[in-house]
Amino acid sequence: MTELAVPLVVALAALAAGTLAAVAGFGGAAIMLPVLVWAFGVRDAVPLLTVAQLIGNASRVWFNRRELALPVVGWFALGAVPLAVVGGVVFATAPAPFLRRVLGAFLLFTVAYRHTSVGRETRVSLRGFAGVGAVFAFLSALLGSVGPLMAPFFLTYGLVKGAYIGTEAFATVTMHVVKIAVYSGYALMGWDTMVLGLTIGSVLIVGSYLGKKILDRMPARFFPPLIETVLVIAGAQFLILG
Repeated sequence: MTELAVPLVVALAALAAGTLAAVAGFGGAAIMLPVLVWAFGVRDAVPLLTVAQLIGNASRVWFNRRELALPVVGWFALGAVPLAVVGGVVFATAPAPFLRRVLGAFLLFTVAYRHTSVGRETRVSLRGFAGVGAVFAFLSALLGSVGPLMAPFFLTYGLVKGAYIGTEAFATVTMHVVKIAVYSGYALMGWDTMVLGLTIGSVLIVGSYLGKKILDRMPARFFPPLIETVLVIAGAQFLILG
């Protein structure tokens, strides 16, 4: 594959990921992570994805800033900050093949979970978001993608459309800031990783803008099946190939 093909594929994946995440609230990482693992390897892919997601999520916060549920973000961050540190340390010390297989199993579980009665009907109180933040910050630091599993908790709380997209994105930003600090402390993220992640993130911003336009005009129900297909394919690939 030519040198031009790799950045082109990454850029196209970032545009698609940013657009889908801005409409459905999740799925961006599921699209980006397999591409980044293919292009850079799993050890570099998760830190890269973290920086890119920080920018992409921040843009979704801005585009939906008038609809944010800030108390939800506050309680989420209370649990997310300490557990993001723990998850980042585990990621920094775990062997790469093990991480790939765990990631594959996690992605497949994500699809199955969303179709269970628990996944469809889970309810959480405002203070319960501290526990949600703790669990998913740890998983996010270790695996890179938890949006599909987090979605039911925000949706069943009553957040819809822009309120859901912006609030979930703001909560996710709190995780990514901590993860970047931990990855940097373990020398998993240098300036080259930061610059590349910011570059990918800038494409995600364009996707977030396009997604916001689509969100205002089109039901989001068309996108989850596509995202789940990506999750199954990527999960099976990581689980089998390691």
